[in-house]
Amino acid sequence: MGSTSDDWVGVLAAAGIFAVLIVIVWQVAATWRARLAAAREKQYQELAEKCARLLEENAELQRRTVAELLQVREATSAMEKMMREVG
Repeated sequence: MGSTSDDWVGVLAAAGIFAVLIVIVWQVAATWRARLAAAREKQYQELAEKCARLLEENAELQRRTVAELLQVREATSAMEKMMREVG
């Protein structure tokens, strides 16, 4: 009967060690997944900031283009008026 008791102790010890190893592996995997998620979030944030910056630059370029187009229209209108008066 002592041998059976020793067998059960060995089985329980092995099961305990196995359970601890499972928990360790599980936690390492969870930490790894969390780090990957944080890295993805950082990349997304950088991309969002870049898009916002590019959108602002695009809006500024559009404002400049509209202003230049307005100047060209005014100059063209002035030239047309002058040509009508001369011709």
